[in-house]
Amino acid sequence: MLPPLDELRTEWARRLPDTMPEYDVVVAETDDDVLREIVDADAALGWVPPDALKLANKLKWLQNPDAGPFHGYYYPELIDHPVTISNPRGIYFDHISHHVMMFMLGLSRGLPYFHRAQIDARWDKEARKSSYVNLPESTVLILGVGGIGAETARLCNEFGMRVIGIEGRVERELPNVELHEPDELDCYLPAADFVVSTVPHTPETEGIWNAERFKLMKSSAYLINIGRGRTMKIDELADAIESGVIAGCGLDVFEEEPLPAYHKLWRLENVLLTPHVAVRDAENLPERRYQIIIENARRFLAGEELINIVDKEKWY
Repeated sequence: MLPPLDELRTEWARRLPDTMPEYDVVVAETDDDVLREIVDADAALGWVPPDALKLANKLKWLQNPDAGPFHGYYYPELIDHPVTISNPRGIYFDHISHHVMMFMLGLSRGLPYFHRAQIDARWDKEARKSSYVNLPESTVLILGVGGIGAETARLCNEFGMRVIGIEGRVERELPNVELHEPDELDCYLPAADFVVSTVPHTPETEGIWNAERFKLMKSSAYLINIGRGRTMKIDELADAIESGVIAGCGLDVFEEEPLPAYHKLWRLENVLLTPHVAVRDAENLPERRYQIIIENARRFLAGEELINIVDKEKWY
């Protein structure tokens, strides 16, 4: 167990010896502890810094506790190392997809405009300035149809929407989703009334939502981003909304967090913003995360393939 040790990881360290007595669980609380203990470690949970990786000759499995780790988690030496890395992707599927639908329903009905009228104590049936979007007659394009994207697609299907999925690594059945490869994204953007981005930040996805892509979207379309903020050029998004290139957006993640108070996105009308809180109060996530650790620990001992293996070069 690698630092930093928060309350959750401390609890996992306490539970692991009882759940998996076959393991000798060592808790490294300091950087010096890491350098000493990594030498004999077959498996680890957390992040291995470059100086420790040089000593990790026995390390075969590294469990990343986060599906979307901090920038810099994957570095060249770690990518080249033979260690297999897994993560807990898939545990957020319901909570975040519900957040997506909150944005979608709100934007389709002009909620940002009516909310401003509410703040002003203004009874204004004409407050909405955007066009009404009837979901059963609309199309959603989802970039990244993994756990979150797949559940979002299912919910959109329930509303009668046409669903276009862009995904290069299909890991589940996706009924009623028109699937396409990532290099076809630009071909299908013009068809979408809503564009939902669930993808992680990787070398391939950094800044993919930019001025050129916004120009491919309908002027009545909305961008919803609940993946990673660094996939989106926030200034170019604000310019696109302000100039009418697209209609608006719903964002839970931002290129810079917190979003600076001076940023004009705060003051644009047809926008819904939440401060990276889609899973903040989800009480069942720690246990879901722990169960993935336990399942992979069992598989590692049995010599079976781990679940949620990461393509280290792509960071996910």
